[in-house]
Amino acid sequence: MSKHARARSRFRTGGRTQPRTGPRAAGRRRSASAGRPPRALIAVAVLGLLTFAAAWLHALHEQPGAHVPAARSDARPRGQAQDRTPSPAAAARQVRPQAQGSPGHAARGTSRADALHGLPDTLSAATRARIPGSARQLVLVTGKAPDSSDSTVTFFTRTGAGADWSPAGHWPARNGAKGWSTEREYGDLTSPQGVFSLTDAGGLLPAPPGTKLPYDQDRAFVPSGLGVNGESLDGSFDYVVAIDYNRRTGVSPLDPAMPEGEDKGGNIWLHVDHDGPSQGCVGLPKEAMEQLLRTLDPAAKPVIAMGPAGF
Repeated sequence: MSKHARARSRFRTGGRTQPRTGPRAAGRRRSASAGRPPRALIAVAVLGLLTFAAAWLHALHEQPGAHVPAARSDARPRGQAQDRTPSPAAAARQVRPQAQGSPGHAARGTSRADALHGLPDTLSAATRARIPGSARQLVLVTGKAPDSSDSTVTFFTRTGAGADWSPAGHWPARNGAKGWSTEREYGDLTSPQGVFSLTDAGGLLPAPPGTKLPYDQDRAFVPSGLGVNGESLDGSFDYVVAIDYNRRTGVSPLDPAMPEGEDKGGNIWLHVDHDGPSQGCVGLPKEAMEQLLRTLDPAAKPVIAMGPAGF
């Protein structure tokens, strides 16, 4: 057959070239389609699967309490609280304030902020959350402003974890000459803001009667030089209580070790006020220091919370 004859043996319908018919062409079509199910049967099977899936999802949605399994094993439905109490180590690392408004006792997993009744309303939820639940004595230092060296100290006590706090002393005080800092550096004349434990005391003078904190009486408790404003520092270290900022606990306040590095400074104390701002310590009247030393008790897990108003 010539080339032109072969071309005439084909015809076009609907824009698609149709092959010629005949026994040989029919045989080719049968071999090409052998083993494949008809398209109509495939469509029916797909439609059936889709119908079954839709019916299953509808039944699952209507079933009370049912939910599609979460992708993460620790995920939980929105609004459902965990009933696990964190370990003491995990609780110590947690600084995020807990939700407020839950009734009950802090030791049973309720909001720590709710458990701190009796403290000033201006104390932030973040600071409240950092006060250990086991603490029964609190020295609260409230600065006048972030850059001010004037502050007040209120001593609070409570009968047990979760009980209301009651004020047991209130005195004027001074802090760092340049106020407060959460990222204190050596020599910047600020006091560190935060919540710290109180574990060790000492001074040039003997411990007041009734002192329970470990007390180191030493001749080395004598300041050198003058204050920030040129005032005398005589008697400032007659009594001191070490603030556990960048220091080892269980040793004399004179211990020079700074576990977090010397760049943060150290030897931050409560001590006797010298009528001027400090380089980072908190100065109190001498009678206030005597009262604190007679009252602070290691068994009560005393802490100090210190910072500007509203911290």
